Amino acid sequence: MEFQSPSVQGIVPFRGLEPVVHYDQLGNGKSTHLPDWPADFWSVALFLAELDNLLDGLKLSDEYVLFGHSWGGMLAAAHAARRPRGLRRLVIANSPASMPLRLKEAARLRSALPPDVQQVLLRHEAAGTTDSAEYLEAVGVYYERHVCRLPWPLELKASYLEIHTDPTVYYTMNGPNEFHVIGSLKDWSVIDLLPRIETPTLVLSGRHDEASPETTRPLCRTHPGRGLACF
Repeated sequence: MEFQSPSVQGIVPFRGLEPVVHYDQLGNGKSTHLPDWPADFWSVALFLAELDNLLDGLKLSDEYVLFGHSWGGMLAAAHAARRPRGLRRLVIANSPASMPLRLKEAARLRSALPPDVQQVLLRHEAAGTTDSAEYLEAVGVYYERHVCRLPWPLELKASYLEIHTDPTVYYTMNGPNEFHVIGSLKDWSVIDLLPRIETPTLVLSGRHDEASPETTRPLCRTHPGRGLACF
């Protein structure tokens, strides 16, 4: 089967004022969608291979800066741990070092939600009715605190519309939302890979972020004296 090339909007070459490449991963956006393919097709290995293919196809693999956000930050760390020859800088933004750590922090953040919201979430998760309107409304309370605290910009709304239109990848690998992670990534961690990263790295985490400083701390602890900055 032939796959469409990822949609390129604009990975950053290291020299000069070069374009930023923001690509749609397979199964997302304007790239090929495969809703009927088996769950085990969607894997970290697949998306690492896709990134390598993109770098080679755009002739960027000799020199580039990589920015990974959310799960993409974990993917970027796994990529950097392979010590690719052309990776010059790495930015990991709003990304946990492990999914179990993220889930532990999500439970803490959930515990601060209003009791009635917590009860709705727990009831529907136990019943498997996470697609109900009541559950989605309760999810929105969490999102307004820890995903986007401003009026949602059109780009963010468009991203969630994409998930609603074809939830294959997100539901298979993550789960129905950002804190009820029951997909194939629920036990994934890059902590054991971190000592292999030699690239100067910037780690970003916000005060109210669901990827709280506690989830990103292993990224900072593992690299003393390696030029890694954490904010």
